[in-house]
Amino acid sequence: MSDVRVRKLQEFIKQEVSNMLMRGLKDPRIGFTTVTDVQVTGDLRQATIYVSLFGSDKEKEDTLIALCHAAGHIRTELGKLLHLRHTPEITFDKDTSLDYSMHIESLLNEIKKDEH
Repeated sequence: MSDVRVRKLQEFIKQEVSNMLMRGLKDPRIGFTTVTDVQVTGDLRQATIYVSLFGSDKEKEDTLIALCHAAGHIRTELGKLLHLRHTPEITFDKDTSLDYSMHIESLLNEIKKDEH
């Protein structure tokens, strides 16, 4: 499959899933969530959606579970918009880059504090 087509599909899925989350899914367990990236396999059969989750650890876990349960509904909605022969299977995964960057920032702040 063309690299350009896969990138366009990834961007489209990212945008549409973001819109679905902003409009709100009916599951109250889904907290504030941001779609950060989408990776689609070359054969367009699998899509992994990376999300940044906000809140306590329990809220993050509940949100991820709720998103996994809503994956079928989200896939159905995407299928109506994509017009592909096969709509990719969707899995959700946590994007931990924000947590990691916050951890690094706190370490740097500690080093600065120790120097003074």
